[in-house]
Amino acid sequence: MRKRFKKPMLLLILLTSGLTFLQASDGAAIDSGATAWMLTSTALVLLMIPGLAMFYGGLVRSKNVLGTIMHSFVAMGIISVLWVAIGYSMCFGSNVLGGLFGWNKGYFFLRGIDSSIMDEGIPEYVFSMFQGKFAIITPALIAGAFAERVSFRAYCFFIAVWSILVYNPLCHWVWASDGFLYNLGGMGAIDFAGGTVVHISAGVSGLVAALFLGARRGYPYRVIRPNNLVITMLGAGLLWVGWFGFNAGSSISSGLSTAQALTATQVAAASGALAWVVIESLHQGKSTSLGFASGILAGLVAVTPAAGVVEPYGALIIGIIASMVCYMAIQLKNRLGYDDSLDAFGIHGMGGITGALLLTFFIRRSWIDEAALATNGSWTLWNQLGVQAVAVLIAAAYAGLVTYLIILAINRIIPFRSSCNDEMAGLDRSYHGERGYGMLNPS
Repeated sequence: MRKRFKKPMLLLILLTSGLTFLQASDGAAIDSGATAWMLTSTALVLLMIPGLAMFYGGLVRSKNVLGTIMHSFVAMGIISVLWVAIGYSMCFGSNVLGGLFGWNKGYFFLRGIDSSIMDEGIPEYVFSMFQGKFAIITPALIAGAFAERVSFRAYCFFIAVWSILVYNPLCHWVWASDGFLYNLGGMGAIDFAGGTVVHISAGVSGLVAALFLGARRGYPYRVIRPNNLVITMLGAGLLWVGWFGFNAGSSISSGLSTAQALTATQVAAASGALAWVVIESLHQGKSTSLGFASGILAGLVAVTPAAGVVEPYGALIIGIIASMVCYMAIQLKNRLGYDDSLDAFGIHGMGGITGALLLTFFIRRSWIDEAALATNGSWTLWNQLGVQAVAVLIAAAYAGLVTYLIILAINRIIPFRSSCNDEMAGLDRSYHGERGYGMLNPS
């Protein structure tokens, strides 16, 4: 029997070993396990965009549901094209103009990476597409701040220019190996999956845009109710699922760091949701489905910069504190009276800031030991906290200022805000000639 199965067993061993490492055409080793996970993560992050569309779409009035959903979907088209053309090069190319952004002519339309295999063992195409999904969802997040009142054409121009002038430089500063925030203070600003690059930039930009446009007509004196909280809850669920790719995929591997980031993501989302329910019960006497969904997002946003460096207990505490901070930010918004329609700043801006700063106090021991070794013992927690604070301030200030200038420029060409008639008719009818709910009258 042994002789009979000797050759098949040998063949099976060879085939199994081939599943781990394949050989690329240029001789570089491909880690098929890591590649498979990164392909999955790329799909999961893309899933977040229809999830975001559902989350936002359910929160607006029925006459604006399709227009709001289109804000997320049109970003998939516009930003994907820009990313392939120049975005990847601006983010991950070598420093130009003193490090304002990157550039690599081989990345222009991805012409130079056709057979490129990264040191992590994945094709560079996969890494590029994974990072491209971050570039898509970031401007889509901004749309929540000015939902129900922005011109669709102006929005399309805005996200295109914003992606080039705000997202790409920030991404280069934080994630490119020669970016100045990547190297700040020796170990650099920690942003594992996008606390500063994605959430702080989107939240602050959304706040600036909301203040520029002004409130929705009738706000805050007229109650503006969500049209479909069922859709919102389903969107929140899709975001939670997709966030595993968002955070765990940012390890650019399939190993221990991936598992650590995935676990931190789950714990922070759960603790954030439960904390919001408790806070809401104590403050208002009721626990709402929207509150639970908001807590999920607060926890997920806050753990995004921290997922790869904190242990589960740290993620749990970050999720709880983030819910407290975001809840208070929304209450303050209501008192001040500005109209951040779907709380883009209250959740993403404040959650991102909270996570970027808090992570310093929960960094795992192995990371601290590595930092001490890399800096010859000069690394300290307080130095890292200072680096995190500098990164937060730079991201917020840069995103806010450039966003304001972009809106001013676009508003001179195309009115950034919809006309009164268009708003009264609703975005669905005014810009798309459709209704989200064909059997119902707009409300």
